[in-house]
Order: sequence, then structure tokens, then C-alpha cells
Amino acid sequence: MPEENVVYIGNKPVMNYVLAVVTQMNSGTSEVTLKARGRAISRAVDVAEIIRNRFISDVELGTIDIGTEEIRNMEGSNTNVSAIEIQLNK
Repeated sequence: MPEENVVYIGNKPVMNYVLAVVTQMNSGTSEVTLKARGRAISRAVDVAEIIRNRFISDVELGTIDIGTEEIRNMEGSNTNVSAIEIQLNK
């Protein structure tokens, strides 16, 4: 999947990410992947649900991958962080 079809979910307001996905879908992209880690996972789910229920009704959920990523923190030790990828198909 091309990297430009990926929306990374972070700490911005949910509607910023909704707008990013809707813009991509309206410009002809048929699938967009939401990627999030840690506390942003619930925000990614919110984005997917808002798009499906309020903005683009013919969007369907594709694959949903969950996993764990290892991140090196400031002290040099590794920390496990949950990650999710939600695929949205038009």
C-alpha cells in the first residue's frame, strides 16, 4: 500500500484526522489505512466510526490489525506499546 494512503493518528483533535481521510477519499482514493499506537488507539477507532456514520456512508471496514511494537525509551530500555491498523475501503 502506498505510504500516502496512510493517516497516522496522534494527539490532534479527532476532526483533523476525519478531515484528512474524507479529503483523501473525495480525491479518488479507494482505501485509506489509519495507524495508531498506545493512547491514540481509541482516537483511531473514533475517526473510523465518525467517517462511517456521519460523513461517507459507503465506507466499509477492511482488515483490522492489532499488535505490539517495541519502543526504546529515554533511559535506554525497551517498552512495549500496543498498535492498531484500521483499513477503510470505499
